Amino acid sequence: MAVENFFNLSDPDQGIPRQLAEGIATRVFPGDQAMLSLVTIEPNAEGRMHSHPEEQWGILLEGEGVRVQGGVEVAVKKGDFWRTPGGVPHSFRAGPSGATVLDVFAPPREEYRKAGSGFATAEA
Repeated sequence: MAVENFFNLSDPDQGIPRQLAEGIATRVFPGDQAMLSLVTIEPNAEGRMHSHPEEQWGILLEGEGVRVQGGVEVAVKKGDFWRTPGGVPHSFRAGPSGATVLDVFAPPREEYRKAGSGFATAEA
C-alpha cells in the first residue's frame, strides 16, 4: 500500500522516469522546495556537459566514475558526494561497473516534473 510522501529507491515503479542520454536513466521525485533524482548509469556511459540554474548535490551510492565540473575532473567512489552551484558546467562518466547517483536539486527543476528525455538544459 502506497502512503503519500513515502518512497523506496529500490522500487522501479516509483518516480517520474526520464532517459537522460544513451545508458543514463533517472527516476525523479519532485517536492515543493527540492527534488531527488535517482540516476542509473551503465558501465562507461557518459553524460554531455551541461548547466542549469538550480543548485545540485550528487551522492555516489554505487560504483565509481569521474565527475567533471567547472573544467576539473575528479575521480569519485561509493560514498563520495559533491555540490554543483547553479550555472556551473558539469557531467559524469561512469567507470567499468557503472554507477548509481542520487542527485538533489533546489529549487526543483520544472522540466523534470514530467516524464521525458534529455537533460533539458543548455549545453555548456
